[in-house]
Amino acid sequence: MPSDFVDLHSHSTASDGTFAPEEVVRLAHRNGVSALALTDHDTIAGVPAALAEAAKLGIDFLPGIEISAEYKPGTMHLLGYGVDPSNPVLAEMSRRLIEFRDDRNPRIIARLNELGVAITMEEVERQSGGGVVGRPHIAAVMVRKGYVSSIKQAFDKYLGSSGSAHVNKERLAPRRAIELIRESGGLTVLAHPVQLRTENDAQLEQVLKDLVDMGLAGLEVIHSDHDAAMVEKYGRLAERLGLLKTGGSDFHGSNKKDIDLGSARGRRVPREWYDELKKRLKMQNA
Repeated sequence: MPSDFVDLHSHSTASDGTFAPEEVVRLAHRNGVSALALTDHDTIAGVPAALAEAAKLGIDFLPGIEISAEYKPGTMHLLGYGVDPSNPVLAEMSRRLIEFRDDRNPRIIARLNELGVAITMEEVERQSGGGVVGRPHIAAVMVRKGYVSSIKQAFDKYLGSSGSAHVNKERLAPRRAIELIRESGGLTVLAHPVQLRTENDAQLEQVLKDLVDMGLAGLEVIHSDHDAAMVEKYGRLAERLGLLKTGGSDFHGSNKKDIDLGSARGRRVPREWYDELKKRLKMQNA
């Protein structure tokens, strides 16, 4: 009998997490999670290893990806669930975005050096442990060398969208990201809506309606950045707009030390949300 909770938002060393894909699955198993989605940023590279480990351990597994989309003033991340890792269009998009990220990292480090933060690309690559290098690895080196007291401070002061060393990354238009996910057999869910930083509830609802018109299928209701009031509000919004409800911890390993796999700040994502998502995927791809 599977447990009654799942985690549909997690990251591995394939993007900016600190656990290898199979280690994420093993931790999910230890934590009693009955179904897991691996949703690395802009890549499905970790999916085959995670899928194989999930099959060994008897955990239900959903291939996923998290794509950054063009949006202001906050950030818009779109989760693709049930995508086919062998889809050539998805693979090409992933290759291009990672190539751009690889070009972006040295530019961030050059800006940091200009600001008196003496770190090197070699140090950051060692920090990543051979995985895809991202801003959390840069932040971790900054913490280790004493330039900031935490990864959060590194992002607030230097690496975040308003930070002094920020370099823009390539993003897809929301419509293109949703089309790409659909073309690869998946359903699109808006991740952590709080990060859109909309001015009010009416603006948030309009953004969601626009995305629904483009093919959005669901809304991440439970997330580690969402408090009780947000969870209630986003749940009502999802129901009113006919969207699937999903949720997850947004686990990154030691890059987000206060987040545990299987728990979004103490809240569990109900198993029935995963079952409903799987049912919708089956209908779409029948």
